[in-house]
Amino acid sequence: MDELNSFIGLLYDQLDAQAQAQGLPWPAASSQPPKDPVHRPAIPASLNNMDVSLHAIASLLREIQDRLFTIGSSLACDPDKAPQMKIPDLKEEDIRLLEKEIDRMNAALPPMKSFLLPGGNLAVSTAHIARCVCRRAERICVNMQENKLYIEPIVLRYLNRLSDYLFMLARYAGHRLNIAELPWKPRV
Repeated sequence: MDELNSFIGLLYDQLDAQAQAQGLPWPAASSQPPKDPVHRPAIPASLNNMDVSLHAIASLLREIQDRLFTIGSSLACDPDKAPQMKIPDLKEEDIRLLEKEIDRMNAALPPMKSFLLPGGNLAVSTAHIARCVCRRAERICVNMQENKLYIEPIVLRYLNRLSDYLFMLARYAGHRLNIAELPWKPRV
């Protein structure tokens, strides 16, 4: 979870740099996730058009980092012992938010006509690396569950949707930054 969280932070920073280089609006680099994990900052109407705004992406990346700390905390706790401090819960609403953002980004993108090679831009590549690290974390959690170690079922669902979100974000970031997708051309 720490590795995934670090790559999400790197992705945030790279999208910030790309947005600044292109003169696009991006929240200040010091933006912190809200203290109340259920509260989501309002996105100004001027930035919330049919596309997913960079503000919404930035806000959600910080929120995802918060959720990954929640997951990491729950994985670090012995389920048979009471934790020293209250650990926030992951909620179904967290999964629905990822799904909503996946749908919004997908609606703004051309349909995929082939598999895609990761690359073309540092931020796009980092989103793909984060996706791969997320899939690995999901596989590790599934393995833990198969070996009778307690994993909240919602954690597996969240990681599954998060990896899909990161794939879509890689495509969407490339789209917003005018980076051509790299189609895979298999040997014949």
